[in-house]
Amino acid sequence: MIDLRPVGYVIGILVALLGAAMAFPFLVDLAEGRGHWPAFLESAAITFGFGALLAMACSNGVKKGLNIQQTFLLTTGVWLALPLFGALPFVFGDTDARYVDAFFEAMSGLTTTGATVFTDLENLPKGLLLWRGILQWLGGIGIIVVAMVFLPELRVGGMQIFKAEAFDTLGKILPKATTIAMQISAIYLSITMLCIGAYFAVGMSTFDATVHAMTTVATGGFSNYDTSFGAFSVGAEYVCVVFMLLAALPFVRYVQLINGSFFALFKDVQVKSFLLMVGCLSILTAGIIHTNYGFSGEEAIRKAIFNITSIVSGTGYASADYGLWGGFLVTLFFIIGLIGGCAGSTACSVKIFRYQIVFASVTTQLRKIRSPNGVFIPRYDGRAIADDVLSSVMSFFIFFMATLGVVAILLGMSGLDLVTSLSASAAALANIGPGLGEQVGPSGNYGGLNDFAKWILSAAMLIGRLELLAVYAIITRQFWSA
Repeated sequence: MIDLRPVGYVIGILVALLGAAMAFPFLVDLAEGRGHWPAFLESAAITFGFGALLAMACSNGVKKGLNIQQTFLLTTGVWLALPLFGALPFVFGDTDARYVDAFFEAMSGLTTTGATVFTDLENLPKGLLLWRGILQWLGGIGIIVVAMVFLPELRVGGMQIFKAEAFDTLGKILPKATTIAMQISAIYLSITMLCIGAYFAVGMSTFDATVHAMTTVATGGFSNYDTSFGAFSVGAEYVCVVFMLLAALPFVRYVQLINGSFFALFKDVQVKSFLLMVGCLSILTAGIIHTNYGFSGEEAIRKAIFNITSIVSGTGYASADYGLWGGFLVTLFFIIGLIGGCAGSTACSVKIFRYQIVFASVTTQLRKIRSPNGVFIPRYDGRAIADDVLSSVMSFFIFFMATLGVVAILLGMSGLDLVTSLSASAAALANIGPGLGEQVGPSGNYGGLNDFAKWILSAAMLIGRLELLAVYAIITRQFWSA
C-alpha cells in the first residue's frame, strides 16, 4: 500500500504557495481600479485554504525522502493539482470563462504550452494578463527542476544520462539536489530580470516587459496581445530571440558556469547542435520568404530567426502568420516543432539529445552491418550510451508517436478536420502552442474547439510536459501492486 501522505503534503504546500502568488495580480487589479480584484481575492482564499488544510492533514506522514512510487505520483500530481486551482481566477474574473476553458488556459500556462482560448487580450484586466504570465513562469522553473532532479532518478525517457552531469561532475561541486535547484532558481530569476530590462530598453511598457519576460524565459508564449509579437518593435523581436535561445539551453550548464567551469556550456553537444540547427533553418527560411514573398533582407532574417526559434524552442510566439509562407515552410515548421530544445531547459517537445542518441545508435548498427566482426559502441558526447538509456529513448519515441496518433484520432472523432486534428495534437503534446490552419494556427486560437477536444488537449499537454512515461507509469497495475 502506497503511503500518499508525503505526496499530499508536498502538493498541499505547493497549492498554498500558488494561492499566495495570486497576491501579485490582486494588487495589480486593485491599482488598475477596474473592480476585478475580488476574483483574485476569492481564488486566493480558496487555493491557499485548500493547500494549507491538505498539508496539515498529511503532515503526520512526512518522511525524509520519497520512494520511487511516491515520486512518480508527486511529479504528476503537482502538474494536475496546480491547474485545477490556477483556473479559478479565469472563472471568477471578467472572462466569464466556463471551467473547461479556464482549466485549458491554466494547463497551457503551467505546462508552458502557450495555447490560449481567449481573444481580445488587450482588453482583459491587467491582473489576469499578469496571472497568465505567472503561471508560465512558475511552470518554466518547475519543469527545469523536475527534469534535472526527478526525471533522471525516475529513469524516464533517457534522462538518466544527465544524472551524473547534474550532480557528480566537476569534482562533485554540485553534491545535492537542493543545491542545484536553488542555483537554477537564482539563475532563472536573474535571466528574467535581465529580460525585463532589455524589453523595457527597446520600448515596451513596464507591464508588458514584465509579463513577456516571464513568458519568454519560460518559453511559454502567452502574450498580452492577440497579434502576439506583431504588436511590438523590431528591437523587441531581436531581444526575444536572444532570451528564447538562452532559455532553450540546459540550465545545469549555467550552474556549472557560475561554479567555475567556463567552457561547459560551449562544449555541450546539445548546445552546439541546437544552435547550428536554428542558424541553418533561419537562413533557409529567410532565403525563401525574401525570394518568394517580398520581404526585405533584414525583415526576412528577423522574421525567419524569430519564428524558427519560437517554434523549435516551443515558445509559440508569432510575429507573422507563417501559415501563409507556402506548403514547404508550413511542413518545415511542423517538423521542427517536434524536435525541441535542450534537456534541462524550459524548452518543450522531444528534445534534441534524443535524436542524437537515436542517430548514434543507427550509425553504430550501420557500421556493424558493414563490418560484422567489428566492435562498435554508440556514444553520446564521448561517453558510451548505456543499454537502459537507449531503451528508454526508444520507448519514449514509440509512446510519443502512439500518443500523437491517438490524440489526433480522438480530435478527428470530435469533428475537427485532419490538419487541425494532427497539428493541434502535435502542438499540445510537444507543448508548442500554435498549430496549423485557420482555427489553431498562429493567427487563431483554441477557443472555438468543442469541450471534448479541449479536455483531450489538456491531457495531452500534461502528458507531453512530463515526458509521457512519468504519467503512463502510474496508470499501470504493476505500479500500484509493486
